[in-house]
Amino acid sequence: MHKMRHVAYAGCHLTAACPDCKFPGDDCPLICGACNHAYHLHCILKWVNSQTSTPLCPMCRREWQFKA
Repeated sequence: MHKMRHVAYAGCHLTAACPDCKFPGDDCPLICGACNHAYHLHCILKWVNSQTSTPLCPMCRREWQFKA
């Protein structure tokens, strides 16, 4: 079992690993949305591509936009 650790990237914070990641932060970049929610790149891309209409943030349901 992997220890959970706190990862920060560009002002966004994420704790733990998703099922696809072996180690949080290692070879798994974090991406922030305009709403400041952070996700692993492969996780949010999977989510955005699964949406049939305008993609929404999985946490706050605001329209998903990558943070500039």
